[in-house]
Amino acid sequence: MEDIVGGWWDKLVRRAARRGFPACAARLDDVAPQAPLFFRAMGGDPALVVRSTVGVEHGARRRWLERLAGTGTRAELAWQDRQALYLPEVMDCFPEAQLNRQCYFWLMAQAAFDDGQGDWLARNQRAAARAVAAMPGLAALYQRLTRALLAERTPPEALPAGEAAVERAIRAALQNPAAAVSLPPLMRPPQPVPLWLHPEPPQDAAEGVVKQHADSDRDHAGKDAAARHRRYRAQRMAQDERKNGMLMVFRAESLFTWDEYVKVNRHTDEDDDDNSQAAAEDMNRLTVAQDASSKGSRLRFDLDLPAAAYDDTPLGPGLKLPEWHWKRQTLVEDHCIIRPMYPRDAAPAALPERLQPLARRLRRQFQALAPERSRRSGETSGPDIDIDRVIRFFAERRSGVAVGEPPLYQAWPPGERSLACLTLADLSLSTESWVGEAGRVIDVIRDSLLLFAEALAASGDDFGLYGFSSLRRQEVRWQILKDFSDRYDDAARGRILAIRPGYYTRMGAAIRQSTRILRQRPASKRLLLMISDGKPNDLDHYEGRYGVEDTRQAVLEARREGVTPFCVTVDREAGDYLPHLFGHRGYVVVQQAERLPQVLTRLYASLTG
Repeated sequence: MEDIVGGWWDKLVRRAARRGFPACAARLDDVAPQAPLFFRAMGGDPALVVRSTVGVEHGARRRWLERLAGTGTRAELAWQDRQALYLPEVMDCFPEAQLNRQCYFWLMAQAAFDDGQGDWLARNQRAAARAVAAMPGLAALYQRLTRALLAERTPPEALPAGEAAVERAIRAALQNPAAAVSLPPLMRPPQPVPLWLHPEPPQDAAEGVVKQHADSDRDHAGKDAAARHRRYRAQRMAQDERKNGMLMVFRAESLFTWDEYVKVNRHTDEDDDDNSQAAAEDMNRLTVAQDASSKGSRLRFDLDLPAAAYDDTPLGPGLKLPEWHWKRQTLVEDHCIIRPMYPRDAAPAALPERLQPLARRLRRQFQALAPERSRRSGETSGPDIDIDRVIRFFAERRSGVAVGEPPLYQAWPPGERSLACLTLADLSLSTESWVGEAGRVIDVIRDSLLLFAEALAASGDDFGLYGFSSLRRQEVRWQILKDFSDRYDDAARGRILAIRPGYYTRMGAAIRQSTRILRQRPASKRLLLMISDGKPNDLDHYEGRYGVEDTRQAVLEARREGVTPFCVTVDREAGDYLPHLFGHRGYVVVQQAERLPQVLTRLYASLTG
């Protein structure tokens, strides 16, 4: 009975002490579809994706009811780094649901105009003033949000003198972002300002350590996606080498923090603790240390090339290509090596029987896309006689005009359109994964290439099929499935059937090689159609922003060469990064992987007109 009454009392006190308006709350998931487009329209870094942040201890004065309930110590504030823009997962600071939703868009505008210079108040004040000046439509929204926020903040009259001066400065800066306001000396942190960016955003202190375990984290991608996208403040510390430490017995009430790291001798192999996420949510700061041991289920290793007897068949020593260094904003010449090769064990084969009904239907559809034959008159030879020219010739001779024998025939040459299409398939290791009933991604790509090739062969258009994967910059493997100069026959089908998952995804080098090939085709329209399942990545520094910016630069180079790049992906998170790479009209996300062949053929028909 005591526990029941205590639980009731705890819920009652927490509910009474809670700040905000949960009934009017807006969630980041509700604005996530519009957030990337709005942030880029405001002038924000187009390479950043939108993620949710976590609450941190603000240290400001709390009401006595909050101190009684033990709540009100944490606040979720927006901030950004080189990878993402982090916004609160839930916004409930305002008494109207519309204001809470609009606060997300204001924070995106605030972040887009933030220059990161100066102290917290001056930086946010300057960003707000720039946003209102550049986007006058935001002025009325900002005023509504400011009035609602000031009504909820503790008035200066109810604060001690030092804190009251800080609160007056914050209120003045909120009401007039263009005014010159200085922040008085801080006796203690002020109340959080949800309309501004984080005063001390989490740094990348542990980024290097976290990156080392990025590959093993992909194995647990089925867990809560929102938790994976949250960003914590981290601190790095040296590994405690003491072993077999004594595990002391203590009262649970005496544990005030999870922050302190203690190396306790306990089993970790195959131990998937479901409470780890809950513990992380309670932490104000994550402490990261490099441990000498690792779990058996998360053994990390680098892929290596197979022996020559089992590897694909190389064709020559390789080709050197440049790569974009986004920090230096320059193109590094001869940085990557493309190695053309044929798939191993690629024996000539016919189209699989299960694909033949769909292939026949696609061939009939694409035969209708083939250009019609046009009559050409005035030929010196041909299957038909041009009656008009014959009558004119005899009439001129009867009139006594001396004329030579003109060309009197008609010809029907086959219709042609000047078009070349290069289809580029991502054959990285991630294509080994399964996509529901459709099977593995590599199987879906294999079937799509076969059916797409059957359709292109029926249209009569010039086309080539290639695949790629990479293992660092000196081993970008270029699979030749059907070269432009090759016929589409059983040999090409055999090479497509022999493809298998490779290594990593150095997408920029593959796009540059595709552009180089298309540039040599005698066609007025050149189309680069890429099939992918994830972001650019590799073992070296190509992971993250570097790979994204190099791919984007390769796409821009292709467009300058007259190539039209377009990406088809089965990655459901592609909307975070593909608009930056290919533009908003340069990609399509296929929600159901088994529909990829139909999407490819319809897309080709629309792109080629």
